[in-house]
Amino acid sequence: MTKQLFTAFGLTTSLLLAGCSSQTTKPEQYSGFLGDYSILKPATSPSGAPVLRWVAPGLDLHRYSSVLVEKPQFYPRPQPSAQVSQKTLDDIANYLQQAMQRELGGRLRIVTQADKDTLVLRSAISAVNVSPEGLKVYEVIPIALVVAAASAAAGTRDEDSSIFIEMQALDGGTSKPVAEVVRKGSGLQLENDSTQLTLKDIKPVLDVWAKDAHNFKP
Repeated sequence: MTKQLFTAFGLTTSLLLAGCSSQTTKPEQYSGFLGDYSILKPATSPSGAPVLRWVAPGLDLHRYSSVLVEKPQFYPRPQPSAQVSQKTLDDIANYLQQAMQRELGGRLRIVTQADKDTLVLRSAISAVNVSPEGLKVYEVIPIALVVAAASAAAGTRDEDSSIFIEMQALDGGTSKPVAEVVRKGSGLQLENDSTQLTLKDIKPVLDVWAKDAHNFKP
């Protein structure tokens, strides 16, 4: 194997590994919303997505007959931009709450005040990002990397949208956490850096998260 080919192979492998690792939230992306991130372990969501989660030992969901879905908050406080407006952030939070209530309503009674048989679902959207589309493996050739970087700077390259969330389920009687999940989702691609992000770009991710909450098993 020539030195040039070996180098190209190494770069390709690195890109593939980076793509895998980016499917979950990295420690440096934790928001601080949850108390202890060290208890989180890699797991797979009901829809098959990689997540980080913790479940209290012996958790029995059958003891809960109702659920209170609090409106998702943004943590830390978001900074709206030209591409991600305050309206879009509000639409995302409102829709996620509605989607969770819709899905969990088929499993538990929806309430607005917690009781001892209530599962309280809290969630924090820790980031809504829009960034240049990740480099493809075929762009490992140096000249292609230069072209890709130039097109990104010019605003002509597709933009990836992603959203990060940290969720916590609490026992309504004790207010103690019984489950925690940290995950990342990828929205639709935007045409360029002049395209505004809207709810419809993130909506598919929120629907999956809501369905996963409905199908959650300890």
